[in-house]
Amino acid sequence: MVEKVKTVKLYKNDIPKSLNLGKSIAIDTETMGLNIQNDRLCLIQISTENKECHLIKFDKDQYNAPNLKKVLEDNSILKIFHFARFDVSIIKKNLNIKCSPIYCTKIASKLARTFTSRHGLKDLCKELLKVDLNKTNQTSDWGQKELSNAQINYAINDVLYLHEIKNKLDKILDREGRMYLANACFKFLPFKSEFDLIG
Repeated sequence: MVEKVKTVKLYKNDIPKSLNLGKSIAIDTETMGLNIQNDRLCLIQISTENKECHLIKFDKDQYNAPNLKKVLEDNSILKIFHFARFDVSIIKKNLNIKCSPIYCTKIASKLARTFTSRHGLKDLCKELLKVDLNKTNQTSDWGQKELSNAQINYAINDVLYLHEIKNKLDKILDREGRMYLANACFKFLPFKSEFDLIG
């Protein structure tokens, strides 16, 4: 069983300049909907390897966030996503930056776990970590001024387990000789997000 979150910090529009997140972070986003062109970014959640969670809540059109941008653009920090294609695109559109380097657990799962068609985060948590995720707040109003406790817990769970999932998937990718394919896909993701943004 994966240990639970150690600390949770909620910030408004940016992270503190002095915040050290380490060399590997798990990231997810929450938006008003799933239309990259029309739906705004409301929240970015980050989990560190030692299970500290940092939530950045954005006011409408307040995406300056220089400290967060510096972290997301830092090539020495690995950014782990699940379904990175969407998150990287919404971050590019709203923060006007390119995340790099990237690891996507959904792509890794599709390359490693070819024996199944179940590659959602809930499926990976259950099958790889024996953790049942509650996805009830997936379609809630993330644009409201104050987040509910249920929304905060949901946001935390979307990043808390990604490091552990990555480690499990890497073992399979190494065993099956497919890590090079995964890395090629990860490197292409920023370009794929550009295609998505221009339609």
